[in-house]
Amino acid sequence: MMVSVALLMLGALTAVLGPRLLARAQWPDREPVVALWAWQCVVAAVILCCALSMILSASAAWQAVRGQVFAGAPHGVMEAYALQAAGPWAAATAVALALGGVWTAAMLTREIVRARARRRQRRAELVVRAPLLPGEEPGSDRLVVLEGERPDAWWLPGAAPQLVITTAALHRLKGRQLDAVLAHEQGHAQARHDWLLHSSGALAAGFPQVPVFAAFRDEMHRLVELAADDVASRRFGRLTIALALVELNEHRGVFGPCAVPQAEVPARVNRLLSPLPRLTAGRRLRLTAVSALVPLAPLLVTFVPGLRALG
Repeated sequence: MMVSVALLMLGALTAVLGPRLLARAQWPDREPVVALWAWQCVVAAVILCCALSMILSASAAWQAVRGQVFAGAPHGVMEAYALQAAGPWAAATAVALALGGVWTAAMLTREIVRARARRRQRRAELVVRAPLLPGEEPGSDRLVVLEGERPDAWWLPGAAPQLVITTAALHRLKGRQLDAVLAHEQGHAQARHDWLLHSSGALAAGFPQVPVFAAFRDEMHRLVELAADDVASRRFGRLTIALALVELNEHRGVFGPCAVPQAEVPARVNRLLSPLPRLTAGRRLRLTAVSALVPLAPLLVTFVPGLRALG
């Protein structure tokens, strides 16, 4: 039964050390795509630790579950996990972790339902503000221009993502700045960043007392913007997308001394204007591989006793 305890300890250690190591690292802003992958691996490892610990705790508490989990396994394998020696807390641990899993699924479902409702509402508002011409199908235009006094541009995710831009933005953006903004929004759509934002938001809302999930949500919002900035800058240059960000956000007061919700925009502009060199391909590959090993650790902890028994 020590394996179940070890998994919980490993999950807690990963939840504490993972965000701290990523926060202290200097490379995430230089390689936001790799950083997105690393964060997902950390959160996946934490969830996997809880899931595997739940299965082993339930196997120790109830014979019916044990028979299903270890069906067909040699007798020595089951003995290696010392399930018979589990105390009365095994059932409570399994139930608590199972309730956590159900709550996670409920939060993800709620987030998906709310996101779809918001998407339908925004598309309905879009049809009102930009009526379809005769012969046009809803969602057929990938670019929609709206009358508006405030410069803005955003994308509507879905089966047919749409890019929306206001006439004020068209007046303010000069030269290839408009193309850079559209490339930025297309970067969000192609990478399906909305899924990352929804899942991280659901975990943070469902477990507000777990710091790793709140940090995951905040970093997803920040890193997806950096990744989309890089998509645009590779096509149209860093100066172009930086000037476009200034034009779109200057009226919001984000470059003043007072903090506002878009306070990360100046940092994005500074990053574009003072770029650090990208990591080498070899280092990017090593970071990707090391990140992938993080969710493998719970699997190793789980299967090592059984493999030793077989060996």
